[in-house]
Amino acid sequence: MRAPVSIEGRTAEDGTAYTRFAESTAQMTSGPIHDPLDEYQSPVSGYQILVRLRIQNRPGNLGRVTTVIGALGADVSSVDIVEARTEYVIRDLRLFCLDEANARAIINVLAGVDGIEVMYASDRTFELHHGGKITVENRVHIRNAIELSYVNWPGAERVAGHIQKEPDSVWALTVKANSVAIVTDGTAVLGLGDVGPYAAMPVMEGKSMLFRAFAGIDAWPICLNTTDPDEIVDIVKGIAPGFGGILLEDISAPRCFEIEDRLKALLHIPVFHDDQHGTAVVVLAALINSLKIVEKRPEDLKVVLVGVGAAGLACARILMNFGVKNIVGFDRFGAIYTGRTEGMSPELDWFAERTNAEGFDGTIAEAMVGADVFLGLSRPRLITPEQVEQMAPNAIVFALANPEPEIMPNLIAGKARIIATGRSDFPNQVNNVLCFPGLFRGTIDARATVISEEMKIAAARAIAETIPDDLLHEDYILPSVFNLDVTRRVAEAVAAEVERSGKPRPPVKPVSIFD
Repeated sequence: MRAPVSIEGRTAEDGTAYTRFAESTAQMTSGPIHDPLDEYQSPVSGYQILVRLRIQNRPGNLGRVTTVIGALGADVSSVDIVEARTEYVIRDLRLFCLDEANARAIINVLAGVDGIEVMYASDRTFELHHGGKITVENRVHIRNAIELSYVNWPGAERVAGHIQKEPDSVWALTVKANSVAIVTDGTAVLGLGDVGPYAAMPVMEGKSMLFRAFAGIDAWPICLNTTDPDEIVDIVKGIAPGFGGILLEDISAPRCFEIEDRLKALLHIPVFHDDQHGTAVVVLAALINSLKIVEKRPEDLKVVLVGVGAAGLACARILMNFGVKNIVGFDRFGAIYTGRTEGMSPELDWFAERTNAEGFDGTIAEAMVGADVFLGLSRPRLITPEQVEQMAPNAIVFALANPEPEIMPNLIAGKARIIATGRSDFPNQVNNVLCFPGLFRGTIDARATVISEEMKIAAARAIAETIPDDLLHEDYILPSVFNLDVTRRVAEAVAAEVERSGKPRPPVKPVSIFD
């Protein structure tokens, strides 16, 4: 057997169980491998690789390749011919694998098949990240000395002098009016936890791409090598003059609450912690449309909220502002109620004072009995189908733990009326990209200084109303993230709320020498 070809990217186990299985399928008589956790996996959303093979040009060789791949539980997305000769054909195959170990096992087995040479194997995601995912481009040309003098010296000095005399003109004469700083310390990256500022960079670059793609906003990753709230606040305050808004991202609780509150008090531009409020806005949008289908009112709901961290607290706040009155929350210490002492904090004290009026102190399973809504922001496999069956008729389940939800949708099909997750491979994905691009587009355009609770509810309503009532369905309560109407509607709704509240700055006017 030839030496296996490594897959570029993270080190992982070779998946010996997969390898042994494949080696036992020399006659290709066995069926595909079955993993007991298959219901938690999806090849379509899984681990994608590009494999380049030199295949001896004999009938049946390509079929042997695809049979091995299928036997190991992966899918072939595409097959392209790179080079064709009498003796061999070089082909590129894109594969959807179960995970990295599965991908490595496939490469190991293919490398041992007679007539097949593995030339190259690469993680598709790592390919896309080579050199970073974002860049800076000029909006005006520098093709000659005259143009250079306009944009640099002496032209830029003239503009700087004008801004010095008229500070508000910075909004008209610089990129500030269309820029957002994405600030993180890398302590709470989704699905990874505390990975630090370097490892957080790819995630922040991705966020920058979403701002540009969906809202035309220029956003920069600002990854800080400190976790001290005082230092973070000071740094953000120091860089704020160059930005029209601040998006806080992946900062762990409870520090995220303090950092956001202090920056909102110090700065006169919008500050928004997406992990809290972006999630809350999209959850509310999903609930608004769900209630239209199940014909229930917010004030009549019993909501079981599991995971009262940063996102959970923000969800609770926005749901209460929308009219939900009965919320029973849980964290790792159990039910949260007035008088509990273990694991409490000022934020949880606030939550306890406003929820769980009956002082319920039982288990999640007990709380689920008769509940109308389950909202999970916690960990995988937390609830069971039997518990969902105990909920009220027309139950709504938002299982938002990522990448694996509190319960997989296929396990409760027919037991809950509406099911949403944070995953793209199931219907009703609760994705923050439905919120933050349009929210910042609206606040920047309206020159808002803060993002209020009313603006968040306006954003949620705009997301929900993107889907006409006659098109709502149990599997279609949220629009696609690629629906271009979403950003526009959210931006318009938020800007209108800014105008209604009477809190905008004066509009930006082009600078004229005749003023």
